[in-house]
Amino acid sequence: MTDRTEAWNSAFRQIINGAHLSTAGDLAALLDEATAQVGVTVQLYIVDIGQQWLCSARPEPLPPLRVDSTVAGRAFQRTDIITVRDSPPHLWLPVLNGTERLGVLQATLHEDHDDQSREYCWELAGLVGHLFMSKLHYSDFLHVRRRTTPFSVASELLWQLLPPQTFACDQLTVTAVMEPYHSVGGDGYDYSVDNGRAHVSIFDATGHDMHAGLTTAVALASTRNARRNGLGLLEAAELADQAVLQQAAEGLRAPFATAVLGELDLATGVLHYLVAGHPPALLMRGGRMVKALNNPVTLPLGLGHLATVPRRLGREQLQAGDRILLHTDGITEARDPRGEQFGVERLVDLTERHEAAGLPAPETLRRVSRAVLDHQQGQLQDDATLLLLEWSRSAARRVLP
Repeated sequence: MTDRTEAWNSAFRQIINGAHLSTAGDLAALLDEATAQVGVTVQLYIVDIGQQWLCSARPEPLPPLRVDSTVAGRAFQRTDIITVRDSPPHLWLPVLNGTERLGVLQATLHEDHDDQSREYCWELAGLVGHLFMSKLHYSDFLHVRRRTTPFSVASELLWQLLPPQTFACDQLTVTAVMEPYHSVGGDGYDYSVDNGRAHVSIFDATGHDMHAGLTTAVALASTRNARRNGLGLLEAAELADQAVLQQAAEGLRAPFATAVLGELDLATGVLHYLVAGHPPALLMRGGRMVKALNNPVTLPLGLGHLATVPRRLGREQLQAGDRILLHTDGITEARDPRGEQFGVERLVDLTERHEAAGLPAPETLRRVSRAVLDHQQGQLQDDATLLLLEWSRSAARRVLP
């Protein structure tokens, strides 16, 4: 074992052992002390929830960096490792938890460096990502740093229920965005990937206030509970019907929530889905939209008791590389000052063009959501949520450097 390898191993041990009794605000000092022994200085920048700014994780923060116009932002967007050959040279590395983009790490190399140093810095960025997520549960420090705008109470509630915005495994990538992230009221999404099956869902409750947030929370929790109890999509919808209806009966003003629920067999590509009064999911293949998955459409969650026929599932056989795009009506119905809607065609076109440019799926959705915001001059009139699922081995590889 070389002296350099032993020094890096010692630095990793120091970080892991020191993290047990560290708060989120202690991470910067812990990293400084550990990396000093390998001749590296690091700066951690975490991305804000709106994915526009990279914010310093130090107690006394450095100025934030723009995602759209900096080298650091390029490393974040493309989940790529970028070398800047200054004196001394430094690396910009994406900080990931799995494939969830958390921010970037700047590693300044004060001693001799080579490809092995680059590899060690990438491993350090991975360790930092795991530590970030572990401290997020016990601290407000990181939550505050990720907010450039105060949250509404409804938004505070919903974000605590949602899974990470991106997940990938060998056969699948799923990623989601929600806007306006700080005041979202009635939108939500969920997913789970286990034992060769992927479950995805998207929700949109009536209204844009705390009542809408509670309705979405109840619908999401109901379908998640059904899934974890081994029930299918039809049973999940029935449980959500009952829970949302009970809310309304107790005077909590919870008329209904529209939703799409889906279950994908990762081995065969067979997708079963349920559309509960929601804009149908869009199937994209080979650079174009093939169809809207709208057969059959049933009543929204909370109104199932009014149905005259039982709910039925749709079925679709996917091909390798197919993408399923789920959205709420706040995306397609967003209007510019002239009253022109953003529309399904523009949504599909932007998604396909960004994918064709080789962007990772999370960056594709980030850019599409920015386009929706720009369409309404930064002021959305409705919650707007996107969820993209890609059944593809190559897509999973694109979300890593």
